[in-house]
Amino acid sequence: MLDVLTGFAIIFVVIGVGFFLGHRGVIGHGEARLQFNRTAFWAATPALIFSSVATSDTSAFMSPVVAVIAIASVATMALYAVLSALFFRRSGAETMAGAAAASYYNSVNIGLPIATYVIGDATFVVPALVLQMAVLSPFIIAGLNAQGTSLRSISSSVVSGLTAPVVIAAIAGFIVSAAGWKVPEVIMAPLEILGGASIPMILMSFGASLTGDGLLASDRLPTITATVLKLVAMPAIALATGLALGLSGKELYAALILSALPTAQNVYNYAATYQSGETVARDTVFLTTFLSLPAMLAIAALFG
Repeated sequence: MLDVLTGFAIIFVVIGVGFFLGHRGVIGHGEARLQFNRTAFWAATPALIFSSVATSDTSAFMSPVVAVIAIASVATMALYAVLSALFFRRSGAETMAGAAAASYYNSVNIGLPIATYVIGDATFVVPALVLQMAVLSPFIIAGLNAQGTSLRSISSSVVSGLTAPVVIAAIAGFIVSAAGWKVPEVIMAPLEILGGASIPMILMSFGASLTGDGLLASDRLPTITATVLKLVAMPAIALATGLALGLSGKELYAALILSALPTAQNVYNYAATYQSGETVARDTVFLTTFLSLPAMLAIAALFG
Protein backbone atom coordinates (compact mmCIF):
# COMPACT_ATOMS: atom_id res chain seq x y z
CA MET A 1 0.00 0.00 0.00
CA LEU A 2 2.95 2.32 0.60
CA ASP A 3 3.81 2.10 -3.09
CA VAL A 4 0.27 3.14 -4.01
CA LEU A 5 0.44 6.14 -1.68
CA THR A 6 3.82 6.97 -3.20
CA GLY A 7 2.25 6.89 -6.67
CA PHE A 8 -0.45 9.35 -5.59
CA ALA A 9 2.15 11.55 -3.87
CA ILE A 10 4.29 11.73 -7.02
CA ILE A 11 1.31 12.91 -9.04
CA PHE A 12 0.43 15.63 -6.53
CA VAL A 13 4.04 16.84 -6.38
CA VAL A 14 4.26 17.26 -10.16
CA ILE A 15 0.85 18.99 -10.21
CA GLY A 16 2.20 21.26 -7.45
CA VAL A 17 5.24 22.13 -9.57
CA GLY A 18 2.91 23.09 -12.42
CA PHE A 19 0.79 25.19 -10.08
CA PHE A 20 3.88 26.99 -8.74
CA LEU A 21 5.27 27.66 -12.22
CA GLY A 22 1.86 28.88 -13.39
CA HIS A 23 1.51 31.14 -10.37
CA ARG A 24 4.97 32.62 -11.03
CA GLY A 25 4.20 33.13 -14.72
CA VAL A 26 6.84 30.67 -15.93
CA ILE A 27 4.02 28.69 -17.53
CA GLY A 28 1.81 31.32 -19.12
CA HIS A 29 -1.97 31.28 -19.32
CA GLY A 30 -4.03 30.31 -22.34
CA GLU A 31 -2.08 29.52 -25.47
CA ALA A 32 1.26 29.21 -23.67
CA ARG A 33 -0.07 26.51 -21.32
CA LEU A 34 -1.83 24.68 -24.14
CA GLN A 35 1.53 24.06 -25.82
CA PHE A 36 2.20 21.48 -23.10
CA ASN A 37 -1.06 19.70 -23.91
CA ARG A 38 -0.54 19.79 -27.66
CA THR A 39 3.00 18.48 -27.41
CA ALA A 40 1.79 15.65 -25.19
CA PHE A 41 -1.19 14.93 -27.46
CA TRP A 42 0.73 14.87 -30.74
CA ALA A 43 4.09 13.39 -29.70
CA ALA A 44 4.80 12.34 -26.12
CA THR A 45 1.62 10.41 -25.26
CA PRO A 46 1.53 8.43 -28.54
CA ALA A 47 5.17 7.47 -27.94
CA LEU A 48 4.33 6.34 -24.39
CA ILE A 49 1.35 4.29 -25.56
CA PHE A 50 3.16 2.60 -28.44
CA SER A 51 6.23 1.70 -26.37
CA SER A 52 4.02 0.29 -23.58
CA VAL A 53 1.62 -1.69 -25.77
CA ALA A 54 4.21 -3.00 -28.26
CA THR A 55 6.07 -4.81 -25.48
CA SER A 56 2.96 -6.18 -23.72
CA ASP A 57 1.47 -9.67 -23.59
CA THR A 58 -1.69 -9.80 -25.70
CA SER A 59 -2.99 -13.02 -24.14
CA ALA A 60 -4.93 -11.06 -21.48
CA PHE A 61 -6.88 -9.03 -24.04
CA MET A 62 -9.71 -11.59 -24.18
CA SER A 63 -10.16 -11.69 -20.40
CA PRO A 64 -13.70 -11.19 -19.05
CA VAL A 65 -12.21 -8.50 -16.79
CA VAL A 66 -11.60 -6.34 -19.86
CA ALA A 67 -15.17 -6.98 -21.03
CA VAL A 68 -16.53 -5.87 -17.64
CA ILE A 69 -14.49 -2.67 -17.71
CA ALA A 70 -15.59 -1.95 -21.29
CA ILE A 71 -19.28 -2.38 -20.44
CA ALA A 72 -18.96 -0.30 -17.26
CA SER A 73 -17.18 2.49 -19.16
CA VAL A 74 -19.75 2.72 -21.94
CA ALA A 75 -22.71 2.45 -19.53
CA THR A 76 -21.29 5.21 -17.33
CA MET A 77 -20.77 7.49 -20.31
CA ALA A 78 -24.36 6.88 -21.41
CA LEU A 79 -25.66 7.54 -17.89
CA TYR A 80 -23.84 10.87 -17.75
CA ALA A 81 -25.29 11.86 -21.13
CA VAL A 82 -28.81 11.08 -19.88
CA LEU A 83 -28.33 13.03 -16.64
CA SER A 84 -26.86 15.95 -18.58
CA ALA A 85 -29.85 16.04 -20.93
CA LEU A 86 -32.24 16.02 -17.97
CA PHE A 87 -30.58 18.36 -15.48
CA PHE A 88 -27.76 20.45 -17.00
CA ARG A 89 -27.95 20.52 -20.76
CA ARG A 90 -24.66 21.42 -22.45
CA SER A 91 -23.28 21.36 -25.99
CA GLY A 92 -22.38 18.01 -27.49
CA ALA A 93 -18.65 18.63 -27.04
CA GLU A 94 -19.04 19.67 -23.38
CA THR A 95 -21.27 16.67 -22.70
CA MET A 96 -18.64 14.39 -24.19
CA ALA A 97 -15.98 15.94 -21.96
CA GLY A 98 -18.11 15.24 -18.89
CA ALA A 99 -18.97 11.71 -20.04
CA ALA A 100 -15.28 10.98 -20.56
CA ALA A 101 -14.43 12.43 -17.14
CA ALA A 102 -17.02 10.11 -15.59
CA SER A 103 -15.68 6.93 -17.19
CA TYR A 104 -12.13 7.26 -18.53
CA TYR A 105 -9.85 5.91 -15.82
CA ASN A 106 -6.17 6.51 -15.13
CA SER A 107 -4.69 3.24 -16.35
CA VAL A 108 -1.02 4.25 -16.44
CA ASN A 109 0.54 6.34 -13.69
CA ILE A 110 -2.02 5.28 -11.06
CA GLY A 111 -3.44 2.13 -12.64
CA LEU A 112 -0.08 0.40 -12.92
CA PRO A 113 0.99 0.74 -9.26
CA ILE A 114 -2.55 -0.03 -8.09
CA ALA A 115 -2.65 -3.21 -10.17
CA THR A 116 0.81 -4.23 -9.05
CA TYR A 117 0.54 -3.57 -5.33
CA VAL A 118 -3.19 -3.81 -4.56
CA ILE A 119 -4.39 -6.49 -6.97
CA GLY A 120 -0.97 -8.14 -7.08
CA ASP A 121 -1.09 -8.53 -10.87
CA ALA A 122 -0.65 -5.91 -13.62
CA THR A 123 -1.89 -8.28 -16.35
CA PHE A 124 -5.08 -6.33 -17.06
CA VAL A 125 -3.61 -2.81 -17.17
CA VAL A 126 -2.31 -2.82 -20.75
CA PRO A 127 -5.49 -4.38 -22.21
CA ALA A 128 -7.47 -1.74 -20.34
CA LEU A 129 -5.18 0.94 -21.79
CA VAL A 130 -5.65 -0.36 -25.33
CA LEU A 131 -9.41 -0.49 -24.78
CA GLN A 132 -9.35 3.19 -23.87
CA MET A 133 -7.00 4.37 -26.59
CA ALA A 134 -8.14 2.25 -29.54
CA VAL A 135 -11.88 1.99 -28.78
CA LEU A 136 -13.04 4.81 -26.48
CA SER A 137 -10.65 7.60 -27.50
CA PRO A 138 -11.87 7.83 -31.12
CA PHE A 139 -15.44 8.45 -29.91
CA ILE A 140 -14.32 10.92 -27.25
CA ILE A 141 -12.09 12.91 -29.60
CA ALA A 142 -14.76 12.89 -32.31
CA GLY A 143 -17.28 14.22 -29.77
CA LEU A 144 -14.92 16.94 -28.53
CA ASN A 145 -14.17 17.98 -32.09
CA ALA A 146 -17.82 18.06 -33.20
CA GLN A 147 -18.74 21.42 -34.70
CA GLY A 148 -22.30 20.74 -35.86
CA THR A 149 -24.77 18.17 -37.12
CA SER A 150 -24.09 18.39 -40.87
CA LEU A 151 -22.77 15.29 -42.65
CA ARG A 152 -19.46 17.05 -43.36
CA SER A 153 -19.06 18.02 -39.69
CA ILE A 154 -19.87 14.52 -38.48
CA SER A 155 -17.52 12.95 -41.03
CA SER A 156 -14.73 15.32 -40.02
CA SER A 157 -15.24 14.48 -36.34
CA VAL A 158 -15.17 10.73 -37.01
CA VAL A 159 -12.00 11.03 -39.07
CA SER A 160 -10.31 13.14 -36.37
CA GLY A 161 -11.19 10.49 -33.79
CA LEU A 162 -9.94 7.53 -35.82
CA THR A 163 -6.73 9.26 -36.91
CA ALA A 164 -5.79 10.78 -33.53
CA PRO A 165 -2.14 10.03 -32.70
CA VAL A 166 -3.02 8.15 -29.48
CA VAL A 167 -5.41 5.88 -31.39
CA ILE A 168 -2.92 5.10 -34.14
CA ALA A 169 -0.20 4.45 -31.53
CA ALA A 170 -2.42 2.01 -29.59
CA ILE A 171 -3.42 0.07 -32.71
CA ALA A 172 0.14 -0.01 -34.05
CA GLY A 173 1.48 -1.17 -30.69
CA PHE A 174 -1.14 -3.91 -30.48
CA ILE A 175 -0.26 -5.15 -34.00
CA VAL A 176 3.44 -5.24 -33.14
CA SER A 177 2.77 -7.13 -29.90
CA ALA A 178 0.29 -9.59 -31.41
CA ALA A 179 2.65 -10.35 -34.31
CA GLY A 180 5.56 -10.94 -31.94
CA TRP A 181 7.74 -8.38 -33.67
CA LYS A 182 10.64 -6.72 -31.89
CA VAL A 183 11.06 -3.01 -32.50
CA PRO A 184 14.73 -2.08 -33.14
CA GLU A 185 16.38 -0.29 -30.24
CA VAL A 186 17.24 2.68 -32.48
CA ILE A 187 13.48 3.28 -32.82
CA MET A 188 12.24 2.17 -29.40
CA ALA A 189 14.78 4.14 -27.34
CA PRO A 190 13.76 7.58 -28.70
CA LEU A 191 10.09 6.65 -28.29
CA GLU A 192 10.68 5.75 -24.65
CA ILE A 193 12.45 9.07 -24.06
CA LEU A 194 9.58 10.96 -25.68
CA GLY A 195 7.02 8.90 -23.79
CA GLY A 196 8.69 9.75 -20.51
CA ALA A 197 7.77 13.40 -21.08
CA SER A 198 4.04 12.72 -21.51
CA ILE A 199 2.81 12.45 -17.94
CA PRO A 200 4.98 15.29 -16.51
CA MET A 201 3.83 17.71 -19.24
CA ILE A 202 0.15 16.86 -18.77
CA LEU A 203 0.39 17.08 -14.97
CA MET A 204 2.27 20.40 -15.02
CA SER A 205 -0.23 21.91 -17.46
CA PHE A 206 -2.99 20.62 -15.20
CA GLY A 207 -1.35 22.24 -12.17
CA ALA A 208 -0.88 25.52 -14.03
CA SER A 209 -4.57 25.52 -14.97
CA LEU A 210 -5.48 25.55 -11.27
CA THR A 211 -4.16 29.12 -11.00
CA GLY A 212 -7.22 30.31 -12.95
CA ASP A 213 -10.77 29.78 -11.72
CA GLY A 214 -11.05 28.03 -8.37
CA LEU A 215 -12.20 24.45 -7.95
CA LEU A 216 -15.96 24.12 -8.65
CA ALA A 217 -16.17 27.84 -9.43
CA SER A 218 -18.20 26.93 -12.50
CA ASP A 219 -19.89 23.83 -13.95
CA ARG A 220 -20.42 22.59 -10.40
CA LEU A 221 -23.29 20.18 -11.09
CA PRO A 222 -21.68 18.51 -14.14
CA THR A 223 -18.42 18.12 -12.21
CA ILE A 224 -20.04 16.62 -9.11
CA THR A 225 -22.12 14.33 -11.30
CA ALA A 226 -19.06 13.10 -13.20
CA THR A 227 -17.16 12.57 -9.93
CA VAL A 228 -19.94 10.53 -8.30
CA LEU A 229 -20.44 8.47 -11.44
CA LYS A 230 -16.71 7.75 -11.67
CA LEU A 231 -16.20 6.68 -8.07
CA VAL A 232 -19.59 5.12 -7.23
CA ALA A 233 -21.67 4.31 -10.29
CA MET A 234 -18.92 2.86 -12.48
CA PRO A 235 -17.71 0.37 -9.82
CA ALA A 236 -21.36 -0.53 -9.10
CA ILE A 237 -21.99 -1.21 -12.79
CA ALA A 238 -18.77 -3.23 -12.94
CA LEU A 239 -19.92 -5.27 -9.94
CA ALA A 240 -23.31 -6.03 -11.48
CA THR A 241 -21.75 -6.86 -14.85
CA GLY A 242 -19.03 -9.01 -13.30
CA LEU A 243 -21.53 -11.04 -11.30
CA ALA A 244 -23.73 -11.44 -14.39
CA LEU A 245 -20.72 -12.78 -16.33
CA GLY A 246 -19.81 -15.16 -13.52
CA LEU A 247 -16.68 -13.38 -12.28
CA SER A 248 -15.50 -14.03 -8.76
CA GLY A 249 -12.41 -13.85 -6.61
CA LYS A 250 -9.38 -12.13 -8.08
CA GLU A 251 -10.98 -11.35 -11.44
CA LEU A 252 -13.99 -9.60 -9.88
CA TYR A 253 -11.69 -7.75 -7.47
CA ALA A 254 -9.48 -6.58 -10.36
CA ALA A 255 -12.48 -5.33 -12.36
CA LEU A 256 -13.79 -3.35 -9.37
CA ILE A 257 -10.44 -1.80 -8.45
CA LEU A 258 -9.71 -0.76 -12.05
CA SER A 259 -13.20 0.70 -12.47
CA ALA A 260 -12.68 2.82 -9.35
CA LEU A 261 -9.45 4.40 -10.60
CA PRO A 262 -9.55 8.21 -10.82
CA THR A 263 -10.22 10.05 -14.04
CA ALA A 264 -7.19 10.04 -16.33
CA GLN A 265 -5.25 13.23 -16.92
CA ASN A 266 -5.63 12.43 -20.63
CA VAL A 267 -9.28 13.52 -20.37
CA TYR A 268 -8.09 16.97 -19.35
CA ASN A 269 -5.47 16.84 -22.10
CA TYR A 270 -8.10 16.03 -24.74
CA ALA A 271 -10.46 18.72 -23.44
CA ALA A 272 -7.69 21.33 -23.32
CA THR A 273 -6.45 20.40 -26.79
CA TYR A 274 -9.91 20.82 -28.31
CA GLN A 275 -10.88 23.59 -25.84
CA SER A 276 -14.23 22.00 -24.93
CA GLY A 277 -15.38 21.12 -21.42
CA GLU A 278 -11.99 21.93 -19.96
CA THR A 279 -13.32 23.00 -16.54
CA VAL A 280 -15.38 19.85 -15.97
CA ALA A 281 -12.48 17.65 -17.08
CA ARG A 282 -9.95 19.50 -14.90
CA ASP A 283 -12.06 19.59 -11.74
CA THR A 284 -13.21 15.96 -12.08
CA VAL A 285 -9.61 14.80 -12.50
CA PHE A 286 -8.65 16.74 -9.39
CA LEU A 287 -11.55 15.51 -7.23
CA THR A 288 -11.38 11.87 -8.28
CA THR A 289 -7.63 11.75 -7.78
CA PHE A 290 -8.16 12.77 -4.15
CA LEU A 291 -11.29 10.72 -3.50
CA SER A 292 -10.46 7.50 -5.37
CA LEU A 293 -8.09 6.25 -2.68
CA PRO A 294 -10.79 5.84 0.02
CA ALA A 295 -13.10 4.35 -2.63
CA MET A 296 -10.50 1.74 -3.54
CA LEU A 297 -9.72 1.04 0.11
CA ALA A 298 -13.43 0.32 0.64
CA ILE A 299 -13.44 -2.08 -2.31
CA ALA A 300 -10.30 -3.76 -0.98
CA ALA A 301 -11.92 -4.21 2.43
CA LEU A 302 -15.07 -5.75 0.94
CA PHE A 303 -13.68 -7.83 -1.93
CA GLY A 304 -9.92 -8.09 -1.47
